[in-house]
Amino acid sequence: RHKMMWVEFNGKTLSMFKKRTDKFTETVFPVSCITNVWPGEGDKFLVSTLKKQYEFLTASEGALAGIRDGWVRSLGTPQKEETPEQIEQHGPLGLRELRTKVYAVLKGLRLWVYRNKEDFREGVAMTAINMNVSQAKQTGRHSFDLTTPYKIFSFTADSSRELVAWLGSLSQAVKSALSCSEVAERVWGSTWNRNCADCWSPDPEWASVNLLVVICDNCAGQHRAMGTAVSKVRSLKMDKSVWTEPLIQLFILFGNKSANELWGDQVPPAEQICPESSAEQRRAFIWAKYKQGRYRQLHPLYRSQEQLHQRLCEVGMTADVSETLALLCSGARVIIHPGEPSQPSPISLAEQAGQAMQAELLRQNQFTDTEEFQGKLDKDKLVFSEEVDSAPCEVLNLRDVTSLCDCSTGQRHEFEMQILKERLQCSADDQETLRTHLRHIAKVLLPWPVPDSELAGVRCLSRVTARDGKWPEHRDAWAALRGTELLLYLTGGRQRDRLRLALSQNCSKELVTPLSVSVSPDTLPPGCRTLSLRFKHSWPCEKWGVLLKEALQPSPSSPSFVGGSPYPSPGRGSTRVPDPIERCISHITQHGLTVEGIYRRCGHVGKISRLVEGLHSTPCRVQFEKGELGVVDVSGALKQCLRLHRALFPEPHLSHWLQSAAIPEQAERLHGYREVLEQLSDEQRDILSRLFGHLYQVQAHSQVNRMTPQNLALVFVPTLFPDQALSTDAVKLTRELITHYTVLFHVRDTQPCALPAAFLRVFDTAVCRP
Repeated sequence: RHKMMWVEFNGKTLSMFKKRTDKFTETVFPVSCITNVWPGEGDKFLVSTLKKQYEFLTASEGALAGIRDGWVRSLGTPQKEETPEQIEQHGPLGLRELRTKVYAVLKGLRLWVYRNKEDFREGVAMTAINMNVSQAKQTGRHSFDLTTPYKIFSFTADSSRELVAWLGSLSQAVKSALSCSEVAERVWGSTWNRNCADCWSPDPEWASVNLLVVICDNCAGQHRAMGTAVSKVRSLKMDKSVWTEPLIQLFILFGNKSANELWGDQVPPAEQICPESSAEQRRAFIWAKYKQGRYRQLHPLYRSQEQLHQRLCEVGMTADVSETLALLCSGARVIIHPGEPSQPSPISLAEQAGQAMQAELLRQNQFTDTEEFQGKLDKDKLVFSEEVDSAPCEVLNLRDVTSLCDCSTGQRHEFEMQILKERLQCSADDQETLRTHLRHIAKVLLPWPVPDSELAGVRCLSRVTARDGKWPEHRDAWAALRGTELLLYLTGGRQRDRLRLALSQNCSKELVTPLSVSVSPDTLPPGCRTLSLRFKHSWPCEKWGVLLKEALQPSPSSPSFVGGSPYPSPGRGSTRVPDPIERCISHITQHGLTVEGIYRRCGHVGKISRLVEGLHSTPCRVQFEKGELGVVDVSGALKQCLRLHRALFPEPHLSHWLQSAAIPEQAERLHGYREVLEQLSDEQRDILSRLFGHLYQVQAHSQVNRMTPQNLALVFVPTLFPDQALSTDAVKLTRELITHYTVLFHVRDTQPCALPAAFLRVFDTAVCRP
């Protein structure tokens, strides 16, 4: 005769209760103890363990009809074998409720109660008591109670010595369970942390403490495989020491929700994994998501490591954790300069500002030294291993390389490769080995076979989009720099198109876009050709700039970029810049560089008036509205603040500005602008530098926001020159202050040019097609 019971299977244990409302089982055993499951007659199915057999009868009518097969499938599906929990204490104890002895075993964070030692060996227990809801207390000479919210278990030990041992072990287990369970429950308290950030499995028990993602056991293994430089995996229930209060708060307030908005912003539905995904699918997805950054949302300043770091220092002193996450996702590094108090780290700045969560997040993402591996070239792959002749630990497809550069100096024979968001630095034993490696990789990258003689002397090879003066649009190509020759291998065409350009040494250089440099002859003869190269990453372009400088042998008097970066820093504004102007510019730089029609669109008149009034009375307390419309309102407020501020181009300087703008020759015009700038007060010069540095960044995103230097000039002339709104010279002046911002505000005539760039224009006097 069957006995009516409530049975549950959670994937790990099979539990049988007298009633559905009971909190403790009559029988429970892990799925690993099951030796066989098979269907019986009618609606019966049978489960066997090592020495016992259980027969179950399921409902045969109504909505529950036919569930027998579901039980058989679930119990018969092979489960992942888990690491056995360590036994802390075990032995016979008397249980008052049964008036007999039982065999008790303290494993992990639960006390398992078996009828006898034989059942313990078989794995079939009566019940399991969770330590996180228990409290042990001595009640007699040899007895103690284990109290839970639902039931009191009264045990008796054989001796005082055993009693002390049991109480000590149980108290320690209760303490550990409370600590571990508390962290997990608090983190799971946020709905978005209830599922794995990568595959959506329920109840994940692991976390990447630097990425702020909660993950399941299967995905945690793939995170560990990426290395601690990418993901630091910790347990929610076991790694107690790492879980500080600020770190717990970061997971509660941000966690999977914020992390997936950044790292998984552009995940194609076809590539998203699920709980049933294979290990290979998990590895491909997780490595693409975090190591390669294929789906991430980039911060507007992602092209410049210098600006990312500077912005990280600024934001770390505020409560804006979301932007800190965005900066870290875009490649910002938390770099520490020990022994250099003049360069405080982002962590120390956050601590000084009292931002505990920011300091904890930055500390978890502190930059560490790169790992070293042994590499071996194998056809179109580079195989890595931890030791010479040891098993491979990673394989790089050389076709993923976007730039290759010889970085050898003196006795150091090194080259670097750019791969998606990473840069690999490789070294060789001697120069000949280095050249062999470079030729091998170059032959893999180039679109068709190239003889060794043509690759001899190549210093840099990069994937670019190129545009010749005669081409209607940019074309994909590989660019190689060999001595004073630039070789261009065009891809995508039916024929093997190649250009060889002889670079002239009689060249001058000029900044033409935010991340661009032009190299041109001092006088352009008839028939001179122009070639534009666009790079996907800033590092290879900066390297090209340095190598081009060496190839062109510039004079010592050529101009330079102060600080080595052509971008105006968003946080470099002087304290002489009025707070209303500084606050508006900072907000638009952070949130509005990609808003289409920024400064050309009209905001809400009432909101703009209230913003301007608040900015002039209490600028630090003004709260800007989020979203695109809020940015448009702030742009309108900035123009109003500029109108209310005393003239930025006052007389008698205004006439000098306009006279300089009317000069036909560009070099003389720029010289005239510099002379007027030198005559301005420090405050006027700082405000102009901050404003035009900001507009310089806005036009850098003109492909998205449609605000070219000309469009910005037309919009701002009525604001900056109220009495010259129709003057073409005023429009030209405004446009050129934007276009030549770096040359005018951050360049000295007596210093050499550093040529940082992510976009190069090379003018040459000899173009031949072999």
